[in-house]
Amino acid sequence: MNPNEAPQATVKLRGDVLAKEVKLTVGEAAERLAAAGTPPKMAVILASEDPASVTYAEAKKKAAAALGIEVEIHHLGMRTTQAELLAICRALSADGTVHGILLELPLAAGLDADEALGEIAPEKDIDGLTPYNLGLISAGKEADALTSATAQACILLAETQGPLAGKRVALIGRGRTVGRPLMGMLVNRHATVTVCHTRTRDLKAAIADCEVVMVAIGKARRITGAELGAGQVVIDAGINYLDGKLVGDVDAASVEGVAAALTPVPGGVGPLTSALIFQNLIRAAERSVRSHHGGV
Repeated sequence: MNPNEAPQATVKLRGDVLAKEVKLTVGEAAERLAAAGTPPKMAVILASEDPASVTYAEAKKKAAAALGIEVEIHHLGMRTTQAELLAICRALSADGTVHGILLELPLAAGLDADEALGEIAPEKDIDGLTPYNLGLISAGKEADALTSATAQACILLAETQGPLAGKRVALIGRGRTVGRPLMGMLVNRHATVTVCHTRTRDLKAAIADCEVVMVAIGKARRITGAELGAGQVVIDAGINYLDGKLVGDVDAASVEGVAAALTPVPGGVGPLTSALIFQNLIRAAERSVRSHHGGV
C-alpha cells in the first residue's frame, strides 16, 4: 500500500441477506413436508445453565415457528446426570417424529459431550458433530453428511468474495464444532489450508501469505490487525460476551482498514448459522421420508 494513500475501508460481510434466502427455501420445504404428512421437528437438549445456550435455544424455537418448524426444548438443568443425558439422546434418536437433534454446548461440569454425541443418531445430527458425519467430510463424502452449520456459514460468506478453489486459507482454531469440520470442507473445495492453534509459533508469519483467514478460537478479540496482512478476507466465527456485549474472536476496530473484508459480530456468521441449522433439519427430514416412504 502506498503510504500516502488512505487505507481502504474494510467491507462488512453480513450474513443477514444470505440467511433470508436460506430461510425462504426452508419455509417452502417445511410446508411441503407438512402437507405430505411429515411436519419437520427439532429437539434441543440443554444440560447446563449457560445463559447463552438458553437464549439460543429459545431464539431457535421462535425463529422455527415462523418457518413452520416445531422445536421442543428438553431443559435437563445443570444437576442432570450423565445417565439421564444419554437416555434422552437415545430416546430422541428412536423417536420417529423427531428429525433433528441439537445438543447445546457447553454442557454442565462433569458431563461428557463426546459420549452424549455418540448416542445421537448420525442421520439426526443436525449440528454435524458426530464422528460419523465428521468422518464423511474427511473421506470426501461431504454431500452425504450433515455438516456443521457454523462451518457452512464461514464458507458461504468467504465465497461471496470468490471461489475458494486454489486460494490459501488460514484456519485459526481446531475445535470440534467449527475448526475440525472446516478443515475437511475447505480441502473438499480445493483450498490450500494452513491450520493454526495454541501451539503455532509466530502466528503472523504462519498466515502472512493467506488470502482468507477464518477464526474460531472462542477468545474475545484475540486476533488483532497487527497479526493480519493487508487485504485479507477475515471470517470471524467467534461468539463471546465481553462486558455484557457480544463480540467476536477478532478485534474488529484494529482490523478496520487492514482486512479487505470482515464478518461483523453480531450480524455476520451468526444469523447465517441459525438459518443453516434449519436447512440441515429439512435435509434430515427429507432423507427420513425418502428412506421410509420412497420419496416426498
